Amino acid sequence: MGHTIVYNLYISDTLVNYSGKRRHAIAVNGRIPGPTLEFTEGDTAEIHIHNEMMMETSVHWHGIIVPNQYDGVPYLTAPPIEPMGTYIARFPIVQNGTYWYHSHTMLQEQVGLYGAFIIHKKADTAASLPEEVVLFSDWTNEKPYEVNRSLHYATDWYAIRKHSTQDYFAAIKAGRLHTKLTSECKRMLPMDVSDVAYDLFTVNGGPEEDRPEYRPGDKIRLRIINGASSSYFWLQYAGGKIQVIASDGQDVVPVSVDRLIVGPSETYDVVVTVPDTGSYQFRATAEDRSGSTSLWLGSGEKKTLPALPPLKYFEGMAMMNEMMKGNGEMKPMNMHMSNQAMDMNEVMYPESGNPVTLNYGMLRSPTRTTLPATAPTRELRFNLTGNMNRYVWSINNKTVSETDEILIHRGENIRIILYNGTMMRHPMHLHGHFFRLLNGQGDYAPLKEVVDILPMETDTLEFAATESGDWFFHCHILYHMMSGMGRIFHYADSPPNPGVPDLRAALRRVYSDDREIRPMARVGLESNGSDGEAMLADTRYRFQTEWRLGTDSRKGYESESHLGRYLGQMQYLLPYIGWDFRYRSGHESEKNLFGQMDTKDHRNALCAGIQYTLPLLVVADARIDTRGNLRMQLGREDIAVTSRLRFTFMVNTDKEYMAGFRYVVTKYFGFSTHYDSDMGFGAGVTLSY
Repeated sequence: MGHTIVYNLYISDTLVNYSGKRRHAIAVNGRIPGPTLEFTEGDTAEIHIHNEMMMETSVHWHGIIVPNQYDGVPYLTAPPIEPMGTYIARFPIVQNGTYWYHSHTMLQEQVGLYGAFIIHKKADTAASLPEEVVLFSDWTNEKPYEVNRSLHYATDWYAIRKHSTQDYFAAIKAGRLHTKLTSECKRMLPMDVSDVAYDLFTVNGGPEEDRPEYRPGDKIRLRIINGASSSYFWLQYAGGKIQVIASDGQDVVPVSVDRLIVGPSETYDVVVTVPDTGSYQFRATAEDRSGSTSLWLGSGEKKTLPALPPLKYFEGMAMMNEMMKGNGEMKPMNMHMSNQAMDMNEVMYPESGNPVTLNYGMLRSPTRTTLPATAPTRELRFNLTGNMNRYVWSINNKTVSETDEILIHRGENIRIILYNGTMMRHPMHLHGHFFRLLNGQGDYAPLKEVVDILPMETDTLEFAATESGDWFFHCHILYHMMSGMGRIFHYADSPPNPGVPDLRAALRRVYSDDREIRPMARVGLESNGSDGEAMLADTRYRFQTEWRLGTDSRKGYESESHLGRYLGQMQYLLPYIGWDFRYRSGHESEKNLFGQMDTKDHRNALCAGIQYTLPLLVVADARIDTRGNLRMQLGREDIAVTSRLRFTFMVNTDKEYMAGFRYVVTKYFGFSTHYDSDMGFGAGVTLSY
């Protein structure tokens, strides 16, 4: 008979200084990460969550089998925990393993609301080994809202910080100009391994951690949790092999490897040995090689691993050129890729040798995991889709808010065939269930609740529908989830959830994440006047206004505003309607290239048009206004000449043209110069938001 284990979690705002700057964070019981919650299988958990902040929050028990009302997704399975409110979660512990908890509200996970959740076996033959909880995460000094907003406007500031812009100067220097041009002819942005430039990677809340108490010959069980918001980590050990004994809390037949990659939200239990005198590095390196964090085991001289060298991005770009069509879609492959068996990113890895690398095909359950043979099986096909240009992430080209819930019935088996048609890997997480990952192990397929699916892979998952209520299935890269890469499974004939009395209103709150309207602006202040643009956009719609303000009436002023909707998976096409106003004095009338009288000296007209992204990422714009005048325009912004130097140009049939440069100093500030056919030459600064 188990015990009732009671914890009190106090969630509060705090200030931290991880890298020389004081920043807002969220602490649990005054610390980041929060306290480790420990139970034994058969116990009952009673967790009192006290929200001491002036905003709502939530806690999701990641990987824990709980009654639906305690799953912790606000508005979907439970009400949010209101400011200064308390919520009690009470549920039986029906499993064992390494798990964790985190907020499912907004972007709170990124700023510290997470912690470990460890469940011990009733009788564990491995319990004689000492254990360490190893919780990795990523930290940014930026507000997560600003990170999310910036990603949706294709900022390359993070690439600048990580020295991975893949600009034209770098392409020429590397002898890869043809590769660069081919990539842009296929309308692809530079290679992207990780979206965000982080200021620090942490282990158990710090840049590194020492465990000097271990002696030569000691074996240690490491309960590894990737609590990062969007970072993958390569794990390596300076003391030799890493023996993997569990994945996502579920035992696997032990397998020894030299390294493994762990996706956001995945957990692994591994055993390592301290081979001799010394302090041995267990290192987690971000997949993009932008930083690392380490746990040191043993005492004495530091035994370090060689640093992983920078990625060879142009090799990756060349590979993608071979695999992509001109319309941004993947070419059909003549091979079947699944279960991490073929990592296409390997072409970018400069390290030598042939390290034994864990992949899902090596995971085997020690017991049979077959589903009920008499249950009917229903098959679902999910194509992971994305658009890096506008940072739209979806399934079957629809976000969570654009689809209905997927109805399933208790007692059936659900099989999901998952294909990743994007250029990034995605850790897909299913709430409330473990699924079999079909990996060639037959009846002994491993049980997981997160599957990391690589580009162009097809993975097959299956689970028994044994629950009730609503359960989230989503990418666990935080910014992908907030953009809409997910689905909601709804069990038919589920009893009403007392925590969600108005389901329709609650779903609108769930859908609001990927319906968020995000602002952007850029203002040039130069010697010939000011020009700029401001924009509001969501997944499909965009409102944009542009302006130019001269220094006198001859240079005049003008403004164009457009409201449009993006069409297609890659969103190359944008029909729009708008309004055009401009004025300048002292110029003679002239005709445009179509022989129509030029109205740019005085214009006040409505217009309708269409924009289309051409090869080389040039935007073509065709429009007609209420005066019957036509205009065709070509232009492109922010061509990366060097790591920080950007080139922009525009030309149209009204005989207007512009060309200029901007040197990026910070994310929000740069020096700029340009020539405009109406305003002449100018130089000054550009402010970006």
